Amino acid sequence: MIRHFNTAGPNNPAKHYNIDPFERINWPEIQQLIDQEKFFVLHAPRQSGKTTLLNAIVKRLNAEGRYEAMAFSVQQAQATRDDLDKGNRIVANGLIREAKFSLPQSWLATAGRSMVKEEEPGTLFSALLADWAASSPKPIVLLIDEIDALIGETLVSVLGQLRDGYIARPRGIPFPNSVVLCGVRDVREYRIANARDEWITMGSCFNIKAKSLRLGNFSEVEVRELYEQHTAETGQVFEESIYPKVMTLTGGQPWLVNALANELTQEMPALQDRSQPITLEDVDEAKERLILRRDTHLDILVDKLKEDRVRNIIAPMLQGEDAAGRASQEDLVYVADLGLIKLSGPGQGEIANEIYREIIPRTLTFVTQLDLHGRLSDTTFHLPSGGLDFRGMLAGFQQFYRENSEAWKGRAVYEEAAPQLLLQAWLQRVVNGGGRIEREYALGRGRADLFVRFFRQVDGKRAEQRFVVEMKVVRERRSVEMTIAEGLTQTARYADRCTSEEAHLIIVDPSETRSWDEKVFVQERSADGRSITVWGM
Repeated sequence: MIRHFNTAGPNNPAKHYNIDPFERINWPEIQQLIDQEKFFVLHAPRQSGKTTLLNAIVKRLNAEGRYEAMAFSVQQAQATRDDLDKGNRIVANGLIREAKFSLPQSWLATAGRSMVKEEEPGTLFSALLADWAASSPKPIVLLIDEIDALIGETLVSVLGQLRDGYIARPRGIPFPNSVVLCGVRDVREYRIANARDEWITMGSCFNIKAKSLRLGNFSEVEVRELYEQHTAETGQVFEESIYPKVMTLTGGQPWLVNALANELTQEMPALQDRSQPITLEDVDEAKERLILRRDTHLDILVDKLKEDRVRNIIAPMLQGEDAAGRASQEDLVYVADLGLIKLSGPGQGEIANEIYREIIPRTLTFVTQLDLHGRLSDTTFHLPSGGLDFRGMLAGFQQFYRENSEAWKGRAVYEEAAPQLLLQAWLQRVVNGGGRIEREYALGRGRADLFVRFFRQVDGKRAEQRFVVEMKVVRERRSVEMTIAEGLTQTARYADRCTSEEAHLIIVDPSETRSWDEKVFVQERSADGRSITVWGM
């Protein structure tokens, strides 16, 4: 059987191309924590390979013979929230059920069920673990997956029972040798709402944690190793130029790396002919198909955009502003743990990869894009030569913004970033099918840059037009001219870096004391020897 790229569930090396999970971690460090009888945390964003790693650790520990190891998930108890009785029984039954498959000869598998009926819910989980440890001929290592899926009192109870069992061990009371909590976030980020609807952190409920380890993304070397397994089994070649691009698009995020490869090798009909090499253009097309299809991984991720803690970070990024005064370091770490951003310095971060940079504004402007679909045809701003009339397109946006900005702000999810999002929706509609928008925005950079690439056929060959757009909003205590001066320098530098043929600076004036006739203008300016068109709105 020919293997394939995995986009759902844990990896099976017999069925899936895979990277040895032990290549992605510091195994000696983890082994030392286990040998030292520590309780610790292993976390990573969704679909990063956590469950695959847990399964590999269990298999390795049991094969070595020194420990009795098992992994199980508590996700089924997520819906119980504050129902302590139901939550604890679901966790306990899940533990026993997993033992029947993984460790069928253990006390837990053969006699654990009787305790579920006898023990009080608040001590049921720890009592099961204590009796299992007492009966086992070997020290126990328990790996708990999806721990941060638990909510409310159930989470408090499970963490508290683990803590009590750990503290009781020096008195000779049996308990697992080592416990690993695995989830999206570090334990310090587990939060519940109290009776007054105030959020409280749960780190104190598990202050016995020895260490918090994070499972990282694939490196370019690992991406190459993964993709070359497909070449070895099918003969289909990935051109050398694709690897830096794949890293830019995915940041090495394991699900994205596999999903992109699956799109290329399984979903694109022309490439199912294994004699066809996979090119840079194929990768661009696969990326677009992934974004448009919005698989579960992407849907779950963008759903987080509605959370206030996420909004506090992402909205300033979209605006090209700093998050100072709005977002705490705790929020930054939280959004990084979700995998949406990567931290680049104190109080600074950037969107984790190019695919997320594209899907975030597209998601936030989905309804607007549908509306624009009825207003603009695919060729509204196309020239007779097949090229894109970029100046005409921006003139059209200037008028559209004048007519619609106030109404749109009132219904926008991210109202504060309305100008930037409207611009991106307009550009997306215009270049759909004929070009690409590359977005750059990050905390602390003071700007959000857009690089538009438009493709057309000239004499049977693909030709490319390049345009850069910078948008600046006039803030309090700053004049329009000061904002233009700052923006001209930034736009010129970005245009030089992108080798664009046109450079444009959009100045948005939110002042309510100035009329639209005063705000709307078009000027030709220059900076660092480059001509820049300034559009006032």
